[in-house]
Amino acid sequence: MLGPIPAQIMGEVDLSFEISDRISELMIERGLSKKQFAEALGRRPSEVTKWLSGQHNFTIATLSMLSTFFGEPIVTVA
Repeated sequence: MLGPIPAQIMGEVDLSFEISDRISELMIERGLSKKQFAEALGRRPSEVTKWLSGQHNFTIATLSMLSTFFGEPIVTVA
């Protein structure tokens, strides 16, 4: 239980935080509060809070919707 964390799990956690950081960065650039952002997307502020926590498991549909909203990619696949 206290052993090393598998690389796959670490990768998932890192990617999740990178996504939440990107969303936060784009919100700040546009001067959006959580409430304003949630209202613009037709979502609850509590959902936005989950997205920004770095612990949300995003679907491709959600990432696509967010990319469309911001007009910029949330995730770039190389």
